[in-house]
Amino acid sequence: MKHELEKQHRRSIRLKGYDYANAGAYFVTIVTQGRACLFGEIVNGEMQLNQFGRIVKETWNELPHHYHGVACDAFMVMPNHSHGVIGLVDDDGVGANNVGAGLKPARGVVAGPNSVRAGLKPAPTRPGLPEIIRGFKTFSARRINELRETRGVPVWQRNYYEHVIRDEESLNRIREYILNNPARWAFDPENPTATAAEPPGIWRLRERREIKGDQLVAPAKAVINT
Repeated sequence: MKHELEKQHRRSIRLKGYDYANAGAYFVTIVTQGRACLFGEIVNGEMQLNQFGRIVKETWNELPHHYHGVACDAFMVMPNHSHGVIGLVDDDGVGANNVGAGLKPARGVVAGPNSVRAGLKPAPTRPGLPEIIRGFKTFSARRINELRETRGVPVWQRNYYEHVIRDEESLNRIREYILNNPARWAFDPENPTATAAEPPGIWRLRERREIKGDQLVAPAKAVINT
């Protein structure tokens, strides 16, 4: 049976006319190539990371050291995908419309480390979301492939799912969804063994009417096979 999200990936386009370098908060989901469970396993409702999963988590935490004006919020590595909230912030630390009051971490969200990987310097200007995701996929895939001695083998799907977070209520709902995701793995739409998967977007507020902020984003050519 074809996975519904994969069908959407093939016909996806970016949100027309939207500037993904705008300050604000973005919810992203990035899935492994072929939905392979590479990063560990769920044990008693908790994610147990293996070496590859730890690389993914470390790469996420390092993003603010690679890119100027980027803040990492809630994040979870799952067996075959990752969920996270990325903030693009102005110099005063506040995103567009003050979403999330400057993305102060929610309870249970751990800020990234202060160490900077050797040879990496922050960009002089804030990048857009596609560039950040491309970097995340490239850096993590390179380190994973070095470890498993599989140079050039795809780790991630070419596309990713993103949602523009428009208010603090939605931000908090998404944070809760991310942090509780392991406990719902049996019903996760990305779980290849799920028999009764939840529909994509279960994290949405029921009364939300605006749906144009959700798009599956095609990659730039430079990120093929990352």
